[in-house]
Amino acid sequence: MADKEKFRDSVSTIDKEGKRVWVFPKRPKGNLYRWRTAVSVVLLAILFGTPFVKINGQPLLLLNILDRKFVVFGMPFWPQDFYIFMVATLTIVVFVVLFTVVFGRLWCGWACPQTIFMEMIFRKIEYLIEGDANAQRKLNAAPMSAEKFFKKALKHGTFFVLAVILANTFLAYIIGVEELKELVTSSPGEHLTGFIVMLLFSAAFYWVYAFFREQICTMVCPYGRLQGVLLDKESIVVAYDFKRGEPRAKMKKGEKAGDCVDCNLCVDVCPTGIDIRNGTQLECVNCTACIDACNVVMDKVKRPRGLIRYDSYEGIEKGTRLSFSARIMGYSAILLILLTALILLFTNRSALDATVLRTPGILFQELPDGRLSNLYNIKVVNKTFEEKPIELQMISPKGEIEIIGGTLIAPPGSLAESSFFIKLDKNVVPFRVTPVLIAVKSNGIILEEIKSSFLGPVHQKGR
Repeated sequence: MADKEKFRDSVSTIDKEGKRVWVFPKRPKGNLYRWRTAVSVVLLAILFGTPFVKINGQPLLLLNILDRKFVVFGMPFWPQDFYIFMVATLTIVVFVVLFTVVFGRLWCGWACPQTIFMEMIFRKIEYLIEGDANAQRKLNAAPMSAEKFFKKALKHGTFFVLAVILANTFLAYIIGVEELKELVTSSPGEHLTGFIVMLLFSAAFYWVYAFFREQICTMVCPYGRLQGVLLDKESIVVAYDFKRGEPRAKMKKGEKAGDCVDCNLCVDVCPTGIDIRNGTQLECVNCTACIDACNVVMDKVKRPRGLIRYDSYEGIEKGTRLSFSARIMGYSAILLILLTALILLFTNRSALDATVLRTPGILFQELPDGRLSNLYNIKVVNKTFEEKPIELQMISPKGEIEIIGGTLIAPPGSLAESSFFIKLDKNVVPFRVTPVLIAVKSNGIILEEIKSSFLGPVHQKGR
């Protein structure tokens, strides 16, 4: 048993001396690969098109970390909405956990940007310029020639151009399309910082897809290593049917063997260089290339498809189907609670947040007309992209509010501060401390009602 599990002691892309083993995967083809290509086209269209989509004049999605400005579905979010971000993050984490428990690394093979860019863009260009796996090996081993120089220069030049496009696309999500257009159309000297950032992003993308490649999935991404914690025997993964396939053997007359003819095609097409027949491994990204390759062989040898397929260990060992286990029910319940909380936070989120506090250290004043006044400080956070005039109105008790300096204006996406007096008749201040209710309005619409207190003379009774 120890010998069978020995492959887990090392990563397939690193040899015994610790040197990189370059992977030359054979070009995949088959029904699942065509479906993956179609899904990738849709996801890439969404990725490159989203920065240009606007709702009410605002981008569909903007993640401007530098200016602490975030827009989701055209709705602005600011640092004051951090609690919503935390709930959203928790929801995503629970969803990922639940999804992985049930379906394994389906995300990695079908929707992860790293896989889509590598397998559906850069790898396809590599096949087009250098040929399939064997042609690439021969080209790499051959001495430098005009043909080799031309192919390598064309490939890496194309890779860098694509890296620049990707870098600019991601910048569009950070600074917005308008600022990106200005950055691209102006000379580098006018926006030196932005130009340097774009070059750094481009260099990073180029290095990842030209050189680092599958190492991102096997060495950097923590998701693959979480499999050991999240997966169980009932999780659906890309799996080899060892009961049907073993013992492996080349097809010979009169020899009893499993359905696996040991053609090694499942290894040849694997973009991370593993042998899926060894079992579930952290390097496997569930890309299904091995399923397509095996199905083609099964068709040729006239044996049923599905020797490698989406299935669970329990499904292969006992023929059982996925059940709604206690763990799945628990994760689902938590996810439902978080989703409900997130929806409530979104729907009840106010456009403005106002804070009113009585100015500390200052007592009441008695006005010439016999009324009493208290001084208050107000802070208003405007979470919209529009300038908001702020009005204050007494709800109870009956009184007057006077804003110092006149009208209070809250700039878009910013904080406005001011002070104001509340003036009340003595007969509505029966206690030492009297509760007051203030309406915060903008353009005649009440946005928030705030409770505070009014300080009266010492001789007033109670409280």
